[in-house]
Amino acid sequence: MLAYILRRFAILILSLLIAAVVLFVLLRLLPGDPANALLSVGADQQQIEAAREQVGSNLPLWEQFLRFVASLARFDLGTSFVSGKPVVEEIATRLTVTVPLALLGFALAVAIAVPLGILSAVKVNRWYGAAISTVSQLGIAIPVFWVGILLVTVFAVNLRLFPSGGYPRRGWQNEGQVLYALALPVLTIGLVMAASLIRYIRSATQDVLGSDYLRTARALGASFSQALIRHGIRNGAVPIVSILGIELATTLLGAVVVERVFALPGLGSMLLLAIEQRDYPNVQGVLFISTLLVLLIGFAADLLQRVIDPRLRERATGAAT
Repeated sequence: MLAYILRRFAILILSLLIAAVVLFVLLRLLPGDPANALLSVGADQQQIEAAREQVGSNLPLWEQFLRFVASLARFDLGTSFVSGKPVVEEIATRLTVTVPLALLGFALAVAIAVPLGILSAVKVNRWYGAAISTVSQLGIAIPVFWVGILLVTVFAVNLRLFPSGGYPRRGWQNEGQVLYALALPVLTIGLVMAASLIRYIRSATQDVLGSDYLRTARALGASFSQALIRHGIRNGAVPIVSILGIELATTLLGAVVVERVFALPGLGSMLLLAIEQRDYPNVQGVLFISTLLVLLIGFAADLLQRVIDPRLRERATGAAT
């Protein structure tokens, strides 16, 4: 198992390096010079050359890439052209919004989807089982921004229970205000993600219900609930863990939509603002950190699957030997 973990970690580092190469190439293919972001209208040639030297765009591409990789190795993502602050510090501040938003929305989605998904599979012949499946299918078709606007209209405009948007200036120094501000965004993410997860959990539960080991457990005297809890949930959780990892990664990457709707200063908003201002270090930093988070989530989900299912550990051990 240790050999497998080391191999997966090596693959993660290689994937991160490939992502860095792709990111570097794509940003250099964009029209215009990054130094233009530092220049005012009517800059003379001397100012242009000074700006190019400052950002390093006057160097050959291979030397720019070596500097880029060396900076990443030190976890130095550069300095923002606009604010003059280190990109790492700006990203760290934005992550205090995006990460809690994604994790709380993810937790809410799991809390909703797991019981409803299992119920819709177990009670597939009952009206409420069919109703859960139908509502989840409708939920998948509804865009996340529409759900956010609907929640704002109902709970912020009509009922005046929650704010329609914004974020406390003092951040997590006042946890109550932050949670209050994140209530509707978290609910938006939780409802949209739950609609998708219910379908997968329902399918995994139906596979478990038709399995031989569940029928054997019932034949040995276990009740349906006992057989499902002791044997079914663990086996059904293996494919679900992979789906949960994908959903969590998607939420982190797609938080930009929810952050836009609720005017939250998160990572997605930072990326959009950096693109508008042609702030290349911020764009580069946000994309790199987003890629790193997605790879780490996939790595954790893969390991969790092997913790749950001993058969996967045996395959990993066999492959390592």
